[in-house]
Order: sequence, then structure tokens, then C-alpha cells
Amino acid sequence: MDRLIYVAMTGAKQAMEQQSTTANNLANVSTPGFRAQLSAFRQAPVRAADGSTGTRTFVATSTPGTDFTPGAMQQTGRALDVAIQGQGWLAVRDAQGREAYTRGGNLEMTANGQITLHGLQVMTDAGPAAVPPGAAVTIGTDGTISALGQGDPPSSIAVMGQLKLVNPPERNLVRGDDGLFRPANNAPVQADPNVVLVAGSVETSNVNPVSGLVNMISQSRAFEMQMKMLQTADTNEQTANQLLNFS
Repeated sequence: MDRLIYVAMTGAKQAMEQQSTTANNLANVSTPGFRAQLSAFRQAPVRAADGSTGTRTFVATSTPGTDFTPGAMQQTGRALDVAIQGQGWLAVRDAQGREAYTRGGNLEMTANGQITLHGLQVMTDAGPAAVPPGAAVTIGTDGTISALGQGDPPSSIAVMGQLKLVNPPERNLVRGDDGLFRPANNAPVQADPNVVLVAGSVETSNVNPVSGLVNMISQSRAFEMQMKMLQTADTNEQTANQLLNFS
């Protein structure tokens, strides 16, 4: 009885967490460069104070993983949209001022010429990316940023820097709550000259909405099953108490 309660209780809790992960994936089905998060669970015995294990077990969360499968490349024709072809990441400065990495490439230019991604500064080989306000910007396959001021002749195009593109091993990357990835040791990664950009395109999310909806239904049914097990355990407990009272 005790074992049933523990398994059902923790199973229901983890089913809810799995639903949250699936819901977050579905909410980002249209987010450029988004990588789906994977959930995993394992059975763990309950240990007593002396280290011994009894019959009680519960469901524990394993280290969550990430599906690094590339998303489809969507052509937009927009000068500030970039997609990474093959392996690689784009460096940005997160809200805490640390370097982080993303596959999103729908860049924006602020009124003062800063190039940003969802409000975060995009990094170059020499710091935050910036161009003269109002300039026409083009980005090369190697991340080179070229700018042409308003009214300037084409011959006056100036190189304003090179986007920092990195390619760390995926197994060393840790996803943050903000959706950005960082090395496990939090040390900045050196730029990789072999990373190639495609201008005028963005990489779509790798979330499959059909699979996500199917998983959501399956997880909902799993939660209901765990709750029924709890109800069954409670009913069995009441029946056992009645039998003891009759004895």
C-alpha cells in the first residue's frame, strides 16, 4: 500500500512537470531557432536514515535534455535575418551581462544603431554589434557586418565588425531558463571561423506541433491514471481499516 502511494504521488507530480515542458515547447513552435526540451524520469528507492532501502519507491526527474536537431530554414529576404547553416551558435549578451548562445537570427536595429536580438545585445569579435543609426546593413556568410550610411555612395560601405559565431560541443551546453545556452563552466567560447551564415533567412523551431499535441494528450492520461491509483490506494486503506475494526 505504502509503495503504491509513493509511486502514484511522485508519478503524478512528474507527469505535471512533463506537461509543462511539452506546453513550453508548443508555445515556442514559432520561435526562430528554438530547441525542443526533452524530459526523462527514473525510478528511485526511498532510503532510510541508515542508508537501507525498503519497498517504497518514487519517480525522480533525470537531467533534462535538449533536441539539437536543426529546424527548417525559412527565407525571409530581410537584411537583418540570419540563419546558421549546419553547426554553430550566435553569441549574445544576456540580461546579466554574460555571454550566451542562440540559434535565433531575427535581428533588430535600435534607433541608436545597436543590433539586438529580443532586446539582447548581439556580440561581435570586438564587443556589442553597432552601426551608424539609419544605415543600410548587410551581413556576410562569415558574419561580417557592412553598413552604408544614408545618402552615401555605394563605394563608401564600411565594415563594422564580425558577428561572433561559435561551435562548442553540444554536450557541454546547458539551457538556461531564458532559453539561451551556455557552457557548463560558464567560460566564453572562442569564435569559430568555420561557422557559416545564410543572410535573409531564419531557422525555424524544431518543435513538431503534431507530436507535441499527441504527447500532451498522453501525458494528461498518465496524470489521470496516477490520480486514480491514489484514489485506489485510499479506498484500499479504508477497506483495510474496516476489516481491522471487525476483527
